[in-house]
Amino acid sequence: DTSVEKTRAIKEANEQIESLEALIGKCEATIEKRTKEIAQLDEDISVYEGDLKAANAVRKMEHNDYVATHKDYTESVDALTAAIATIKKQNYDRAQATSLLVQVKQDLIPEQARRAIDAFVANTESADDLESAAPEAAAYESHFDGIIEVLEKLKDKFEDERTSIEKEEQNDKHAHEMLVQDLTNSISTSKDDRHDKAQEKSKTAQREADAKGDLQDTMSSRDSDQEYLDDLTAECKSKSDDFEARQTLRAQEIEAIEKAIEIISSGAVSGAADKHLPSLTQTSLIQLRSKATAPVQAKVAMYLQERAKMLDSRVLSALAVRVSDDPFKQVKKMIKDLIVRLLEEANEEAEQKGWCDTELSTNEQTRKEKTEAVESLHAEIDETEASIAKLTKELGELSTQIQELDAAVAKATTLRNDEKAKNEETIKDAKEAQVAVEQALQVLKDFYAKAGEATALVQQEPPEIFDKPYQGMGGESGGVIGMLEVIQSDFARLETETKAAESQAQAVYDKFTEDSSVDKAAKQKDVEYKSNKKESESEELLEKKADLESTQKELDAALRYYEKLKPSCVDAGVSYEERVARRKEEIESLQEALRILNGEDIA
Repeated sequence: DTSVEKTRAIKEANEQIESLEALIGKCEATIEKRTKEIAQLDEDISVYEGDLKAANAVRKMEHNDYVATHKDYTESVDALTAAIATIKKQNYDRAQATSLLVQVKQDLIPEQARRAIDAFVANTESADDLESAAPEAAAYESHFDGIIEVLEKLKDKFEDERTSIEKEEQNDKHAHEMLVQDLTNSISTSKDDRHDKAQEKSKTAQREADAKGDLQDTMSSRDSDQEYLDDLTAECKSKSDDFEARQTLRAQEIEAIEKAIEIISSGAVSGAADKHLPSLTQTSLIQLRSKATAPVQAKVAMYLQERAKMLDSRVLSALAVRVSDDPFKQVKKMIKDLIVRLLEEANEEAEQKGWCDTELSTNEQTRKEKTEAVESLHAEIDETEASIAKLTKELGELSTQIQELDAAVAKATTLRNDEKAKNEETIKDAKEAQVAVEQALQVLKDFYAKAGEATALVQQEPPEIFDKPYQGMGGESGGVIGMLEVIQSDFARLETETKAAESQAQAVYDKFTEDSSVDKAAKQKDVEYKSNKKESESEELLEKKADLESTQKELDAALRYYEKLKPSCVDAGVSYEERVARRKEEIESLQEALRILNGEDIA
């Protein structure tokens, strides 16, 4: 049984060693993989932080350039607005107009407009000489209508360019904020991923260390069992060989005794005995010995019976029966042999007790450790499976949210394009209407100016039927020119309001798309992170299940071994201490019986 048990234990140890070596190899591969991933994440974090710092520096420079350029356009537009207003007055301050035009940033003015402005400034002094002649002065002043048109177009150009750089600044700002958000999310996600991988690496290293410790213990236990089995096999072989030799010798002894009996039974020995040893003499000697020894043997038999009854000992009871029947010398030898056998049994049981204590203690510790390990692995597996299920659900929700974001952006883009097309058409119509109204106003102003001069020259005195010379209805309140100017201002307001509405709608759309892009990027990063985490936990779950299977096998083996130990070490019925005490009393009783046979007084 011991040999079979040790062989089984060695086989199970070899299987466990293979499992532990495979686990150690897997842990080493995982640690190497996680080390490379952590190094890559450290590099990525460093790159992301460097990109973030560079992006902030570039954005600061771009914003400073924008502020300076926007200031130049604003100052130029203000100067042009003031200059146009000054020139449009009939008696305007030409020096003031010239000073305002000089304030316009020269590097912003196109070449053609610059030449027109230079010509206007150069001709300003000659215009002062014409003030003495009223008709010629008015004609000369109409000559400046061209410069006003140039200045107004230049003002519109500056305003458009200022609006353009404002939009460009807004777009650059949004792009920078989106880039910063993306880099920040990347840094945060990478740091979280690095933390998780570092923790997993640490746990894997601990699991590897534990596996190496278990491997060392298992190999040591296996080697010890192998050595014990080898010694046991050698001892059994030696005893087997000795037994065979004894059997051979015993067979030879029996053969010799049979020959001796044959010789004694022959006629020569039997006849001599009858002739020279009378039967009466032989019978007398036998009866004399029986009478001499019977009282002592009876006393011993009675003593042994009493002790057997007191100790409830089957050994002493059986011996008491034999003592009363067997010859004197055989009784003494039988008692001595029984004492020796009881002492040997005591020694063997003491050795068995020590071995049982050791094996039971080791087995109990093993069962306790493996039970705790199995319970812990079950809890870890349940926790990991719950985490994987949660990650799967979150990944599904993130995928749905990303699809909804894409759909919302697509819908907003369609609406924005339609709105933009409508606003651009409205702005175009308003500009064309303003140009047409301006032309109509110019025609009417020219007509009324000429009509007024003609009337003033021809009609020195108004006819009797008129209170004053007719100069047209251009100056009357609610006249044609006034009505056209109101219409022109309405179209200008429509253009301004539509541009403002378009700008605001575009800003809202840009903000929405930027927020959606940032949100989508964050969700995609979250998807990537959670997918990697799910994959990692799935691998960890497989490892834990393999560990559980291996640990459960070890626990089952320990439980089976405990069941084998129970019959000889646990379920003996009588405790070891009780058996030792009984055996001691039996030996003492046998020693007393031996002293009785030797004629010693036991009173």
